[in-house]
Amino acid sequence: MAVQVIGDLYVELDGKLAEIKRQMRQQGGYPFDPEKLNKFLQLAVEGRFNDNRCWCEKEGVIYFEVTSDGTTGPQWIERLEKKGIQLSKWAKDVLLSPDFKPTNGVTTEIAVLKGALFMDNDRITSKIRAEADKRKLVKPEAELGCLIRDTFTDEEIEAMGLVWIVAFHEPIKDSDGDPTLLGARRLGDGRWLRACCGLPDRRWLRDRGFAFAVSQVSS
Repeated sequence: MAVQVIGDLYVELDGKLAEIKRQMRQQGGYPFDPEKLNKFLQLAVEGRFNDNRCWCEKEGVIYFEVTSDGTTGPQWIERLEKKGIQLSKWAKDVLLSPDFKPTNGVTTEIAVLKGALFMDNDRITSKIRAEADKRKLVKPEAELGCLIRDTFTDEEIEAMGLVWIVAFHEPIKDSDGDPTLLGARRLGDGRWLRACCGLPDRRWLRDRGFAFAVSQVSS
């Protein structure tokens, strides 16, 4: 139901919008994070005032931030299993590998390229990485797969329109010597952290999302 905005409320809202414009025009630059302002205003434009989601979508790309806390691979296994999250054998291989190197206190903005951005014949690992390069996205740490699984419920992943979110980190070899990527998957039998083949010619389905790092926000 549309509501006509008049009187003091109109003046107050108009003044706040004018103040945002004034801040953006300051000679020294906008004093806050303009990307966060952009996401906040987009929610307001869509009327999602009670939306407490920690992610947003723009032109087929999902954005959110994660912060590492120094959790090691073996600790991730224990931490996720305590929450009832299931881990495949191959995912455990990655977490137990010496090539899995955690960071601590690093906040990173993440961009998830939705599979729908690619034609079916182009949705292969090498072309997805090439598209990420064009967008100046970079490989995340392998721990991103764990952070995504720890952060998002299956319902939230479904709301994103995805079945998988795969961290496109540098592949880590599993116990069979295959290059492997970590991914959060929603299934009917509960939350999973699973492993995916990271070969360059691997073909992916449309309902997959491919997670890259946009930038390091803080450390």
